[in-house]
Amino acid sequence: MLAFTLEDFLIDAGFEIAGVAGGLETALSMIEGGDCDAAIVDANLAGVSAGPAASALKARGLPFIVFSGYLPEQQKEAFSGALFVQKPCQPDRLIQSLLSILPSQ
Repeated sequence: MLAFTLEDFLIDAGFEIAGVAGGLETALSMIEGGDCDAAIVDANLAGVSAGPAASALKARGLPFIVFSGYLPEQQKEAFSGALFVQKPCQPDRLIQSLLSILPSQ
């Protein structure tokens, strides 16, 4: 539910959304498809660590935000180097964070 609410905020802010993944397999498939400039990744996707998704994003050179209720020091190594945004946060903070990691067009 939160992902779809965030999707609405991002669309309203002018972003194009490549998709929403509720689970790790969907996330990996979307990353493999390579149709995005950046990603927002929850550290936990349906009870499973999103570490493999973070590793796949890094391997493709795609910037991403870790959007999580966990503290940065609780994150797995796969999430290192990513911008961290603590949940909950105001949508404007997430939007500004996303803008900060997007490649210049």
